[in-house]
Amino acid sequence: MSIADVDGLLEVAGDSVDIVKLGWGTALVSANLRPKLERYAAFGIPVVLGGTLTELAIRQGRVEGLVAWLHELGLRHVEVSDGTISLEPSIKHELIKRLAGEFTVLAEVGSKDASFIMAPYVWVEQIERDLQAGAWKVIAEARESGTAGIYRADGEVRTGLIDEIAHAVDPQRLIFEAPLRQQQVWLLERFGTECNLGNIVPADVLSLETLRLGLRSDTVERFALGGGD
Repeated sequence: MSIADVDGLLEVAGDSVDIVKLGWGTALVSANLRPKLERYAAFGIPVVLGGTLTELAIRQGRVEGLVAWLHELGLRHVEVSDGTISLEPSIKHELIKRLAGEFTVLAEVGSKDASFIMAPYVWVEQIERDLQAGAWKVIAEARESGTAGIYRADGEVRTGLIDEIAHAVDPQRLIFEAPLRQQQVWLLERFGTECNLGNIVPADVLSLETLRLGLRSDTVERFALGGGD
C-alpha cells in the first residue's frame, strides 16, 4: 500500500481496524515502511510483520536481529508461525515464551500447503500449546487466498474442524483468517458479530464491518432483524 492508500484506509475505515499485518516479508522491501508505520501509530493501530519473517529468522539463526529491528521500528507485536518452515514444537514453544516477555505474540497454526491435512486434535494440541506458552491469540491459517488450513482448496469452510477447535478452545482466543466473503459470513453466523477475523484485505474492511452490523444482504436477517446476537 502507498501512503495515499494508508491514509484512505484510515479515513474511511480506520475505526474498524484493530491491527494491521504487513504480509509475509513485504516489510523488508517496502520503500515507505517507516512513513506507513508512523501513520498507523498516529491512529493508534498496532502493526505486526508477517510470520514468514520470523520463520526465516529462525532458520538463519537471526532471531535476535529481528527482535532488535522490531524494537527499532517501535513495533510491539510479533507473529510466530510455522506454516512455511516446519519447526519442532519445543522450538516454537520456547520462542513464543521468550518473545512474550517483550511483545504481544500472535501465534499461527496450520500449513500454507493446501494438500496438507492436519487432524483436528493436532490443531487443538498446537493451539493450546501456543496459548500456554504465552501467545495473546492464535491465528488459524488460511493463506491470503483462503484455500488452505481451515478451508478446503476451493475455499469451502472445514466446518467440522472449526467446530472441534471451538469446542476445546475459547473462540475469543482465536483469529480466524477469512479473506473470502462467504468465509466471513459463515464465521460471523457461527460465532457472532465480534468474531476475530484476519487476512482481510484493506479494500474489504468496510464491507466486513457492514456484515458485522447487518447492513449487507448476507447477514441482514440475522444481525439487523433480530435473528441473532
